[in-house]
This record gives sequence, C-alpha cells and structure tokens, in this order.
Amino acid sequence: MGASGTEPSAGGGEGLTKRRGCSCSKEDFLPEESFESWGNYVNALRSTPERFKDRFLTRSADSTELVEMKARSQHEMKKTLNWWDLIWFGIGAVIGAGIFVLTGIEAKNHAGPAVVLSYVVSGVSALLSVFCYTEFAVEIPVAGGSFAYLRVELGDFVAYIAAGNILLEYVIGGAAVARSWTSYFTTLCNRNSNDFRITVDGWSEDFKYLDPIAIGVIICICILAVMSTKGSSRLNYIASIVHVIVILFIIIAGLTKADTNNYKDFAPHGARGIFQASAVLFFAYVGFDAVSTMAEETKNPARDIPIGLVGSMVITTTVYCLLAVTLCLMVPYGMIDEQAPFSKAFETVGMSWAKYVVAAGALKGMTSVLLVGAVGQARYLTHIARTHMLPPWFAQVDARTGTPVHATIVMLAATAVIAFFTSLDVLANLLSISTLFIFSLVATALLVRRYYVTGVTTDANRNKLIVCISMIYGGAIATSAYWGVSDDWVGYCVTAPIWFLGTLGIWFLVPQARSPKLWGVPLVPWLPALSIGINIFLLGSIDGDSFIRFAAWTVIILVYYIFFGLHASYDTAKDSEAKKLEGGKYETKIEGTKDSGLDGAHNKASSTEPAS
Repeated sequence: MGASGTEPSAGGGEGLTKRRGCSCSKEDFLPEESFESWGNYVNALRSTPERFKDRFLTRSADSTELVEMKARSQHEMKKTLNWWDLIWFGIGAVIGAGIFVLTGIEAKNHAGPAVVLSYVVSGVSALLSVFCYTEFAVEIPVAGGSFAYLRVELGDFVAYIAAGNILLEYVIGGAAVARSWTSYFTTLCNRNSNDFRITVDGWSEDFKYLDPIAIGVIICICILAVMSTKGSSRLNYIASIVHVIVILFIIIAGLTKADTNNYKDFAPHGARGIFQASAVLFFAYVGFDAVSTMAEETKNPARDIPIGLVGSMVITTTVYCLLAVTLCLMVPYGMIDEQAPFSKAFETVGMSWAKYVVAAGALKGMTSVLLVGAVGQARYLTHIARTHMLPPWFAQVDARTGTPVHATIVMLAATAVIAFFTSLDVLANLLSISTLFIFSLVATALLVRRYYVTGVTTDANRNKLIVCISMIYGGAIATSAYWGVSDDWVGYCVTAPIWFLGTLGIWFLVPQARSPKLWGVPLVPWLPALSIGINIFLLGSIDGDSFIRFAAWTVIILVYYIFFGLHASYDTAKDSEAKKLEGGKYETKIEGTKDSGLDGAHNKASSTEPAS
C-alpha cells in the first residue's frame, strides 16, 4: 500500500531513501529518539512534566501546517476538486441516517411534530460552525481540518484532545450510518429491521444485535475511498443526484397524503422536548466538517470552500425541515416507526409501493455519507499523524492514487468493529457530544485568531480577551446547567447576561489584531460567541450515560498521549527546530515559541496580517 519514496526522519524532515512496501516495523510507528531504546524511553517518561509544559504552551504556525506538515506525507495530495464537487460532497456527507432514522425516533419520543423546530435549532448551530470552519479552511487549506486550526490557535495539547474526539466522531458516525443502512435494506427486502442481524441472547439490548451487513458495506466503501478522491467525488455526485430525486418524491408524494389534524398536538413535551431532540438531531448535520479536510485537494480554496460549505449547509437545512414537516403530516407522531419512519409512513397511508422507492433512496444517501466520511476521516488521521501525535505510518500518501491508504483502512476497520454490535441510539448521543465539543473549540479558536497576535496585541488586551471568553463560557455553561435542573425562567435573567456581557466586552474593549485575507466570518465576535452558546446549551440536553462514555474515551486518549504521543511529538518538534537552526530545508519559522500567545504564525509567511 505504501509507495516507494523518501521516508521522513524522526523529526519529520527527509531522511534516507528506501523502498517502502506494506511495512509495519517499529520504525514505521515509533521512529523517534525517545523510543530507540528502553533507556531512552525511561528518560523520556521522567521528563514528562517538562515535556507536557512545552507541548501545552506550543502553538503551531500557518506556514508550518501548509508546508512542513504536508511534506511529511512523502507525496502531495492531488488538487482535483472545485466548489461544485464540494457542494455535492457536503450534501452527500450530511443527508443520510440522521434524517431517515433519527427523525422518527425523536418525533415519536421527544418533540412530536415540533421536530421541525428541533432541526431549525440544530441547523442554526451547524451553520454558525460552518462559518467558523470556512474562514479557517480558506486561510489554512490543509487536510487536518479542525485539528490543524486548533493547533495553530489553541496549541498542541488542546488540538490533541480535539483530535481524539474528531476520530471518535467519525468512527461512531460511520458505524451509525452503516447500521441504518442495514435497517433500510431489510425494508427494501420487505423484512423486519433485525431479520438480517444475528441476535445474541443474554447481552444488553443496546449491543446484542450483531450486524454483518454493515461490515460488508464498510469494506466496499473502503475500496472506493482508497482508489481515488476524484473518483469518489464522481460516484458521490451521481448517488447524490439520485438521492435528491428521491427526497423530492418523498416531499411531493407525502404532502398529497397530508392530514393537518396530525399537527394539533404540535409540541407534546414542550420546549424541553424540542431541545432534547435538537441535541440528538445534531447528529444529522455531522459530516460537513469532512468537506473542510478536502481543502488541501481544492483547486481554488478562497472561492470554492465558502461556496461549497455554506451552500451545502443551507440546502441541507432546508431539506431537513421539509422532510420533517412531511413525515408528521402523513402520520400521527405516535404511530411513526422508529427504524424506517418514511418507508412505514407511506405504507400506513396506503402507498406501500412507495416504501421501496424511499428505502432505495435512503440507501443511496447513506452510501454517500459513508463514502464522504471515509474520505474525510482518513485525511484527519493523516494530518494528525504528520505531527507524530499518532504514528507517522498513518500519514503516508500513496504515490499512485494520491490517497492516504493506511489511514483509510485503519479508520474504516475501527468503524466496522463498532458497527457490528452497537445500536444506533447509543451511537447518536455519544456522537453529538464529541461534535458539539469540537465545534465549540473551533469557535473559540476563531475568536483567538481575530483578537490575539503575538507582538500586536498588548498584555492588557490579551487579559481582557481571556476574561471575556471565560464569561462567554461561564454564561453558556450556567444556562445549560440551569436548563437541566429547573423549569423556571428566572435564572436565565442572570446566566444569559453573563454570556452577553462577555461578547460585548470583546466587541468594545478588545481591538481586532488581524483581518482575514480572503474570506471572513461576519459579525465577529457575535457569531462565534453564539456558536459557543448554542453548542454548550445543546450539550446540556444529552443523557448522562453518554457523558460517562465520553469521559472514558477522553481518559483513554490521555493515557496514550502521556505514554506515547507526547514524547513522539516533542521529539519531532525539537528535531525540526534543530534542522531549521542549522539552515534546513524549510524557511518558515517552526512551531516552538512558548509564550501565552501564538508564535510565528503571524509573520510574513503567514496567511494572515494585522488588521488596519
């Protein structure tokens, strides 16, 4: 799978040339100095506190991500995509299991016909995050997506924690879609949802239905994803067109059977049910961040990325609302089938033949989601491995296909394992936590990017920014917590103004230190602050068990970081720094400045400049 080429040295520079095959030696996974011997490793562990402080305070630079990180993959990714490709990738990445499965679950159990409002709330939150992602993707068009953005603005450690949750997000999202694929396939075959699954008696209800079909689907997706990005784009384009035709059929045919009496009990569980459903339905918008990882393969990022990301999200939100309205007008919310709501709805209203059309369209949509997710998740893993926080073996790009083969196979293998035994509701809640957490961090990073530049922002303005961001988070967390424990509204008179005053403080008291060169988020700081507020508020509506699973995963990735990732990335950074001091290949200033702000990201080689 690897190609012949130059292997990076431990520090990420160019080392000896040797022929690479499907090697899996220690040098492919732990080539750094700290792992050359047991003695070196013991010494590295003893230096953990100092190394952790170094990595915690270290910020990367735009130029580091754009030049040096890309060089560590041995071969360039091919620039083959334009805005049209990105729009269809966005539609293909997002419209899938969320709308075709979770709509039924949340309408029946929490929101009722008001599920359309749940989609609006989730859509607004997702759109705000899209704006933040777009500015970063235009300024730093690399495969690392939010990992790269956070590394530049919030530092290595925060980026690593986000990276672990980004990978979890993709694995869980792919597993959920693969299991939903099986559910709609059984509908197409006129069978019950679990007929093609293997039931293990005695296991928990959430884990006892084993799904071999999901594994087969993921294997097929893996083969397509490693062959060619442009080829994947063409296949996604065709599948998405068919998908859109089916969606139009559902809306038009479904509304001919509309019964407005179904809307009499519009919000049976009130506002709490709407927001509880909204937190879970955020799952339906997951996937657009995969489009930002394709910036490295985009011909004209400044033009194509804003059109592709924002355009696909607006289209998706509109489609979701129309589908939610149609479903609840067709059948009373209490009669909605949770596993295949649209197919069964047509059967309920006497259009049994239509359920096969719906099932076929849903399968095509979910196939697109799996394909785009496979492309995006591999590029995240590739860029994370370029920093050596994860083994550099994952960063290798195949010379022939121009795709990260190792990363694609490993991520989809993990997805297949989870999809084999875990139910959709467990996956959806855990996925929403990871996604909302990451989106909040990206919005915070955008505020830091606009308002803090080393050497430009004074210490006083830096301190004001820290206080104001703390107030934004404090107000949002307090509002979310109050929502979780009380039905009264008085507390919001205290918590909401804290968020407002924090945002107002940035607007009035902290001057912008830089302006975006090519494309920028409007109404800063209000839109990023609103994104933080909505994301954290939705987190407060997710069940406690999901937070326990989220905490367990965070502990696992922290253990790996302390014993491996910290030392590998430390050696890599220091080796690169030494090469630069010796007049190495790269002329840009490397990551490594340790202060309270950002480093050489803000020199002339950067893609940013101080604001006027």
